[in-house]
Amino acid sequence: MSAPPETSVGGAAGGVGAVPGPARRFRGASAVVAPVAFGIALLVVWELVVRIGGLPSFLLPAPTAIAEQVGAQFPVILQTAGVTGGNALVGLVVGFLVGVLLAVLAAGSRLVSELVTPVVLAASAIPIVALAPVFTTMFGSTTEIPRRLVVTVVVTVPVFVATARGLRRVRPVHDELMVALAATRRQYTRFVRLPGAVPFVMTGLRLAAPAAVIAAIVAEYFGGLQNGLGSRISAAAANTAYTRAWAFVAASIVLGLLFFLAGLLAERLVTRNRR
Repeated sequence: MSAPPETSVGGAAGGVGAVPGPARRFRGASAVVAPVAFGIALLVVWELVVRIGGLPSFLLPAPTAIAEQVGAQFPVILQTAGVTGGNALVGLVVGFLVGVLLAVLAAGSRLVSELVTPVVLAASAIPIVALAPVFTTMFGSTTEIPRRLVVTVVVTVPVFVATARGLRRVRPVHDELMVALAATRRQYTRFVRLPGAVPFVMTGLRLAAPAAVIAAIVAEYFGGLQNGLGSRISAAAANTAYTRAWAFVAASIVLGLLFFLAGLLAERLVTRNRR
């Protein structure tokens, strides 16, 4: 008898669905290079429009002028970014824990779900411009608590919605297995619902991370300590130092990107380990 053709292993490894190593690396590199190149091109066009059009600084400063202010204000930018980032981080952690806890409680009890879900969804409709002054009046203007509470409220909503959706996505085979094993409600949540909801939870965290920075910055516009990026932006704009205000805006963008990348990294690590 003739030996079978040696194509099974090779076919499985290099089949239609397999992506060669160089192609995969090229795809990963293009995912980074393309947005960077687009950003550089946008900055060049921005600079040309400002220089050729002679736009005044109060309307739109040039990127080079903003970069000069970033260098001149770098120590202040680091200090204020640390304050804003600290408030965003504290609110993100607390809001994440509150959102997950409320979603678990809502998934375990229909009564709790009917009580909690409308309140959380209503909280998502409350604008920060209305929430920040209320918390500042309640807790005073000499503490960071009002801003952290604003971030907590903003973060709780997407985490709650994503977690609740994941807790409801239970496979029928797992449901039938828990019924056959006569599992308690706590065991059902611990061994089936929570593990299945982990990807949804991490997606909620990724969406909430940059929102935490936005909420922290916006909350700083409404009184309190003048030690954050939002406070510096409003103060510079009020003093007609528009280029300096744009420098703090650029720092806010970088801070938001760092939070987004941290959330994305956490999501990738957790979901990769699960796979």
